[in-house]
Amino acid sequence: MSRIVMFVFNDCTTDARVLREAASLVEAGHEVTVMARPRDVASTAVERERRDGFEIVRIPLPQGWKRWYVLGRYPWRARGWIRFRFVYDAKRGPKGWAEAVAITPIALAWIGWMLLRAPLYLAFKALRRGRVQPGGDTLDWLTRWQYSIVGWARAAALAAPEADAYHGHDLSGLPGAVAAATRHGRTGPGSRPALVYDSHEIYVESGRIAKLPGWVRGLLARQEQRWVDQVDALVTVNQSLAEDLGRRYHPRRVVVVRNCPARWESPEPRPDLLRRAAGIPDGAPIALYHGGFSAHRGIEELAEALLEPGMERVHAVFLGYGSERQSLDRRAADPRYTGRLHVLDAVAPHELPPWVASADVGVMPIQHSTLNHYLSTPNKLFECLAAGVPVVASDFPEMHRIVLDDPDGPLGAVCDPADPASVARAIRAVLDLPPGAMADLRRRCLHAAHERYNWETEVSRLVGLYRDLLGTGVPRA
Repeated sequence: MSRIVMFVFNDCTTDARVLREAASLVEAGHEVTVMARPRDVASTAVERERRDGFEIVRIPLPQGWKRWYVLGRYPWRARGWIRFRFVYDAKRGPKGWAEAVAITPIALAWIGWMLLRAPLYLAFKALRRGRVQPGGDTLDWLTRWQYSIVGWARAAALAAPEADAYHGHDLSGLPGAVAAATRHGRTGPGSRPALVYDSHEIYVESGRIAKLPGWVRGLLARQEQRWVDQVDALVTVNQSLAEDLGRRYHPRRVVVVRNCPARWESPEPRPDLLRRAAGIPDGAPIALYHGGFSAHRGIEELAEALLEPGMERVHAVFLGYGSERQSLDRRAADPRYTGRLHVLDAVAPHELPPWVASADVGVMPIQHSTLNHYLSTPNKLFECLAAGVPVVASDFPEMHRIVLDDPDGPLGAVCDPADPASVARAIRAVLDLPPGAMADLRRRCLHAAHERYNWETEVSRLVGLYRDLLGTGVPRA
């Protein structure tokens, strides 16, 4: 039996891809450990959990650097500590006086830095007028990357057991895998232990990182290149990302493993959980957005689409969690929506299929805010198809290929995600189908999911990769 150790910079509680991969590799005959971080980022205790035949070990994040970083940027926050030390030492008598004298140079240096830093901080604050402080976000990100993310990776690598292969999820998990492979004797390509990079996205083109200055992203890309030079294979989530990452980093081998759920048989009659939970009238069509409530996911555009002509009967349900929850709650209370916008809490991943199957159409108008979004295939796309729910998706390369160009297609409609009127037209194109045509469309979605877009098909490529790398992995009886 081969041992595989994975590294992921989250708590590995709801990360469906990591959990599915770990469980599937166990089923293929491997012993798997996942090195993650605690649920509470301030925790200082190592946590262990058994799940689906593998162990999750949660390693605390480094904490010591935070105090010095905060005091460096905001030295006035140390005034209470300086005052306390002098008062405390003064009350302790001669021994305390000596200690008070010893910290005097530190106090004087702190006062000098505070006198220099405070006017600069106030000047920047006045100049930005609500904008990001020049260099602030960049410095924060670089510090967090070096001391929190890379620092955690080093600690996780030290705690990781010896293994035949180390598997890093995303660029935040890769340094842990590289460090562990180096620690346990890796000397070059093809030697044991093997090293795999599971890139869920183009990291330097994702989220906040895509907004960092070019020189910072260049530094990060060069570091990613150095690590990719050491890996035996790069795994990613779709063909467009595979091509882009291949051009950027020239890995030895690229394997595509899409984020598809397992095959699921929808009951008849199909579930009606959304209607009951949201109090939606019988017969009213339901457009579902499920997943993270965050910027650039098309949440605002879907809400505005409800106000377009022809959408008067449609109810939109937002099922999930995230930073935009309060904004969605305010919209739900807006009388313009006439009670047709509903916000529901997320459900556990294993409970999701019948909730999705309760919708008439799944909507995912992801915005072209980053290259990463433009090339994405969101999990919700495959989750809708697995439940037999037609989709409305952004007219981007990978989503277009699946929704319109699939052998069973079309499996829904595509739209200009930045235009609420286009989103509304695509939704109506699905919902206005006659009953027979809608039933046929649902059957085609299920057939496509059962034939192509399912975890059973996708994971065979991951299992095959490890069979090639390790020469082991026999399915258990």
